[in-house]
Amino acid sequence: MQRSEPAEVVILERCDVVANNDEDNAALVIKFESGECDLYLRALTPCDCASWIAALREADSEGLRSRIQHLRRLIMDITESVEAHSPEREGAGAAGPVLVPKLPKVEFGLACRELGDPAQERKPNSAVQISIVNTQEHSLAAYSCTEIVEGTRDPLFLTGVTFPQDYPIGEDTRVKLTVYDVKDKSQETRSFLGYTTFSIGDLLKSKEQQLTLSLRTSDGADTVGAVVVSRLKMGEIEDGEVDHITADAGGQKMPKVYNKKREKQCTLVCESLHGTSNDKDGSPLMNAVFKNPVCKVYRFQTVDCKWMLVREQMAECTLSFNIPKQLITLYIQEDMQRIQELKDLGELSPHWDNLRKEVIAHYGQVISSYQETLTELNKLTGSSFKPSCSKSEKYLEFIPINLHTQRMQVTCPKKTDACYDVVTVGAPAAHYQGFKNGGLQRLLSRFEAEKKTFSTAYQCIYYSPEHTAKAREVLSSIGQLQPLISTLADQLMQAAQQRSPDLLKGALKTLSDKTEQFVHALKDELVKNALLALHMARPGYVTDSQPGVCNNVQKKEARPTEDGPVPLTRQDSIPHHSEYDEEEWDRVWANVAKSLNCIIAMVDRLQEHDNNNQEPASDQTLADVITSHSPGDWQEQIYPLVVTLKDCVTEVVDRATKSMTFVLLQEAACSIPQGLFLKQRRDIVFSQALAALVCGFVMRLYAGVEDKGFLQQLHLVGLIAQFESLLSTYSEEIGMLEDMEVGISDLQRVTFKITEAKSDDPGDLQPIVSGRREYYRVAVPLPHAVFEALPEEIKEGKPLQVYPVLFNVGINQQQTLAERFGDISSQERINQKNFETLEGYYKSLSDKIPLQYLPCFQTQTDLKELLETLGQNIMTKKRKNVEILWLAGTVCRRLNGIRFTSCKSAKDRTSMSVTLEQCALLRDEHELNKDYFVRALDCMRREGCRIENVQKNIKCRKYAFNMLQLMAFPKFYRPPEGTYGKVDS
Repeated sequence: MQRSEPAEVVILERCDVVANNDEDNAALVIKFESGECDLYLRALTPCDCASWIAALREADSEGLRSRIQHLRRLIMDITESVEAHSPEREGAGAAGPVLVPKLPKVEFGLACRELGDPAQERKPNSAVQISIVNTQEHSLAAYSCTEIVEGTRDPLFLTGVTFPQDYPIGEDTRVKLTVYDVKDKSQETRSFLGYTTFSIGDLLKSKEQQLTLSLRTSDGADTVGAVVVSRLKMGEIEDGEVDHITADAGGQKMPKVYNKKREKQCTLVCESLHGTSNDKDGSPLMNAVFKNPVCKVYRFQTVDCKWMLVREQMAECTLSFNIPKQLITLYIQEDMQRIQELKDLGELSPHWDNLRKEVIAHYGQVISSYQETLTELNKLTGSSFKPSCSKSEKYLEFIPINLHTQRMQVTCPKKTDACYDVVTVGAPAAHYQGFKNGGLQRLLSRFEAEKKTFSTAYQCIYYSPEHTAKAREVLSSIGQLQPLISTLADQLMQAAQQRSPDLLKGALKTLSDKTEQFVHALKDELVKNALLALHMARPGYVTDSQPGVCNNVQKKEARPTEDGPVPLTRQDSIPHHSEYDEEEWDRVWANVAKSLNCIIAMVDRLQEHDNNNQEPASDQTLADVITSHSPGDWQEQIYPLVVTLKDCVTEVVDRATKSMTFVLLQEAACSIPQGLFLKQRRDIVFSQALAALVCGFVMRLYAGVEDKGFLQQLHLVGLIAQFESLLSTYSEEIGMLEDMEVGISDLQRVTFKITEAKSDDPGDLQPIVSGRREYYRVAVPLPHAVFEALPEEIKEGKPLQVYPVLFNVGINQQQTLAERFGDISSQERINQKNFETLEGYYKSLSDKIPLQYLPCFQTQTDLKELLETLGQNIMTKKRKNVEILWLAGTVCRRLNGIRFTSCKSAKDRTSMSVTLEQCALLRDEHELNKDYFVRALDCMRREGCRIENVQKNIKCRKYAFNMLQLMAFPKFYRPPEGTYGKVDS
């Protein structure tokens, strides 16, 4: 075909596109409001002409501008600010914000009658495009679309129309319905059938809240059928008969309902929820964390020919960026503290001093990189999620990929409303760093195997991962306990000043517990051996037994007295240039316990004396004791002992910190640069995993905050967090899986606590992360009224445990290669290991919680039996055994757990899995008619929240699959025709 240069460019602004009724009905005319000459165009056929008219009407640039302004209004509503003087508003002639009266939740279903020309043999495959008309600007904004119903002139659409709580609609809002005949779903070839419009007020005020509207051709001259718009109401079929017509599910049959009165054919649909979980979605609590909801609504038939209403709501989460930014800040603080601890080691021999400088330099590089990343993240505003196309961008590497929450609400006749949640997120992995050498699991194993060689080359002591973890644990423990002991000691002094026996007794009990915990944390051979190693690293260390010169060291050995600790001398923590006394450390930490015993004895004597003042004592021995410890002021009696305890604790902390820092110095020195590189990779993966976990925990807490059984389970046992992964064990994805495995496992270091929010302001309801790499705690604030209703154990700040488990089954064509020519042992190992964790959690739960506290499900299969079946499937050698994922998800929901679903980007395979799980729940728990199962699946995949997720990520409504890939997919993981293709993901 020859091409020519364009002759003219037409700007479609403030114009109307209509048919030009000539002889063959193949011409159209564009009429401009500005008074310019009309533009006449001709198509090859009348059908093509109608398609051009529809396309040109939707291409109006005013419609695009209207959509942009609509999005701006949504942003202003969310941030509670109004740009009263913006140029866009002034250009539109607006004098200020328009106050729209709040309407009840508006949802409606659609059906058509007698579509097309009866003379034509072919029955249309119809779909309805829903658009919002801007009457002021004469523009149109596409809003949603129904599914395609094949081969009928009287289609009943299962996909309805719903508007989010904050969508700016009023009674005067006009809706345009455009009906198309879809001739080829794979090529999206469609022709215009007819259109109609109505206002929201018309629907709400109409009798029985139903409208029957005539469909008109583009010129408005002819009628091509009718559209029935019905406000969604819960009801049953009255005097209805069921016939069958062909649906779009590969020849499946779907019921079609005929009433005696044709006008009431579609009034059997469902009614909006009033109260319950639907109100929670719009609550300040939910809006503080979950943003930009996308809502869909469906109506499906049950086995007894009644109708259920199903809502999907997908939302972004502010924690996608909030949690990683907090975590990066904590990483920077911890590494800066590590540098200071290395500097505080004091004088070292030249060899060790050079290694220390090298380690400090590398820590500095990491800190600089993290600070740069944090600066870039703080510049970002607007969106609350990271799209899949940005997964390899460096400054976003700490942010989880495509993190969204998805909730399905089900309303059935004569049944309790139900709500099912899942968090979807891309596999936590270091995409920017890549997977050429594998992921964390493989890299860490290889690194540990090589570290012994490094330690010999650097003249270091080899410390196992358990030893270095213990060193970090000791540093973390003393970092938490020292200030706590100091605070408790001060509280003891205050109680003594008030001469309150009860307060004194309580303060002493708490101080004793924490001090014993402190001493126990330091009674480890690692600390003792590390002190010797540090002594050997000092300048001028001598190996013979000749005593050297030591500054401020008493020649006479100080021994503990019978009633108190060894007198402390102000000297260096580790003696220089002298033979190391291996027993000195034992004496130092034993002094802490002795100091505490002295305080306990003094408190006992003071309280005994106080009791004897109330009852005259006849025991002369007691009088002697009182004489030897004159009563005076209680605070004066206790003060010297408290000072001694604090000094002893400070001495122990100083020595222990230096010794454990030296252990970590050796680990870092013999692992540069690989060790620090792995630490960065682990930080990145953990950041993504933690953001997803906190999002899921908050969503689960909000949903169960009024459930006493759930709250009891939460503080007595904790929650299971079940991650479902669909990654293959081949090529790059096995590296992603290795990253994900370590990231999910590291979540065991996280606990939660519930706090009372300062106010109901969204900023005060954001979770707060604290701690260091060995241990993190996430504080989740709740409003005062909600917090007060919680069990006392939770209100007192009890740590709440979460048990993360990961199950993986690859389903794509790469997994086929792995199963036939590669290795799937990593998947088998992961599933077996995490099954044991899940089984252990169930046993712990059974011991502490009556199982009747768990949620009730329609399926009566025993939990223990489900676990046994899961275990058998894991042991069975079966290709793409997705039943493992189905069983694990079912067990998680039965255990009140948190559900996560992941693949590489959480948009394609994840969408197939989420929609399949939703339809399986409708079938198993809500008696979805089996003839509707595949059609419900196709509705959710074609026009549901998941295709909107794809649009948000890649600006295209196509799942990133091709036909060859789908041939390798399990049957129920294949999307409907026309919804997939080759796209950049």
